[in-house]
Amino acid sequence: MILNKILNTASFLIFLLFLSNPDLSAQKIDSDSLLTVIIKDMQTNKNYEKNIERALLGKKIAPAYLDYYLLLGRNYDLLQKKDSARYYYNYYIEKNPDNEDTFNYLINLELEEKNYNNALVTIDQAIAKHPENKNFEQKKLTVYQLQKDRKKEYEYLKTLQAKNPNDDAVTQLIYQLESKLKSDRAGVNYSFTTFDRKGYGPWHLLGFQYIRERQWGSLIGRINYADRLSSGQSIANGIQYEAESYFFTGKNNYSYVSATFSKDLVFPEIRLGYSFYQNFKKGWEGDLGLRYLKTQDGTEFNTVVIGIGKYIASYWINLRTFIQKDQQEYYPAVTLTMRYYFDTRFDYVTLTSGYGSSPEERTTLGQFKERISLDSYRIGAGYYNMFNNHYIMGIQLTYNQQEYVRNLTQNELELSLMFQYKF
Repeated sequence: MILNKILNTASFLIFLLFLSNPDLSAQKIDSDSLLTVIIKDMQTNKNYEKNIERALLGKKIAPAYLDYYLLLGRNYDLLQKKDSARYYYNYYIEKNPDNEDTFNYLINLELEEKNYNNALVTIDQAIAKHPENKNFEQKKLTVYQLQKDRKKEYEYLKTLQAKNPNDDAVTQLIYQLESKLKSDRAGVNYSFTTFDRKGYGPWHLLGFQYIRERQWGSLIGRINYADRLSSGQSIANGIQYEAESYFFTGKNNYSYVSATFSKDLVFPEIRLGYSFYQNFKKGWEGDLGLRYLKTQDGTEFNTVVIGIGKYIASYWINLRTFIQKDQQEYYPAVTLTMRYYFDTRFDYVTLTSGYGSSPEERTTLGQFKERISLDSYRIGAGYYNMFNNHYIMGIQLTYNQQEYVRNLTQNELELSLMFQYKF
């Protein structure tokens, strides 16, 4: 009898407990519903204060439900309450480091607050947990860029290149950054050109140059001396003055300008140039430019330059087309260049080939008017190397089969040597 009373009383108390507290399944349903309300409000009404109240309630109902901590972080973040947002982001990451989005939220928060060291710590955690996510590697580069620490940015890019040598975008970024590092170079170039036509040549071209590279771009000054021989006698010589500049116009683009002047027959009187270069994703680059050339007798030529390049692992391939015109005719020319880089942008082997004459060929530019309408086919190879971090040397050999009058050709062989000292 007494036992039955005890059992009835216990059953009644359990019934009251269930009336006053939802069961576990109902609690989960309520938690999920509340979560849905918060997410929907963030997308529509954006009542972040109310969402924080809801998320705090949800956290109280289901303290193990981590999504509420993430939503608290997001809503505090959107209210610019960064300390609270940071706390909930860190709590969520500690409990669930598999969520990549939370790492991104916390990294962006630290970047907004300019807490770059904190951002780097979080980025390193994210990379350790998600090594396949290249977005975090890009975030680390962004931090170094914001800190204007080009040395660390460069070192990290080299680390990424060693990790994945086939990443074309990283290779492109390395060479872009190398061109922004402060340096000065002084150098000399020499070209010796022979011809298989009896009594013709050789030609000599000697150039002195100074290159000044800074974060904004580069400035190059040159003085060139040319001497043309025939049957052992100098028949024409002269001096040319030249200035060039590459300057950055944006994060992913830059421009090139050039101007040359000479009063001597072995060079054109004036040559002017401009090109715009745009870097695209996955190692692609395109350029569009104009060239103007005026010979010593006053003949003028205009050229449109269109080029496309691609980094493929350690290779760089570039195809450039020249659409040229005097007052009456159009004359096309094309050049294909391939380089394989070993270490820095100064260490590479190169192969070149092309058809036609263009304003880019320094050695023969004095004969541009005579050569532009004639066929020419050329191929070349070269090797360039920097040693002891200061000395840069290069050698290149180019063969050209050139028409000198219609249907008559000559073979030209050009040996080019280069030496520079990098300060």
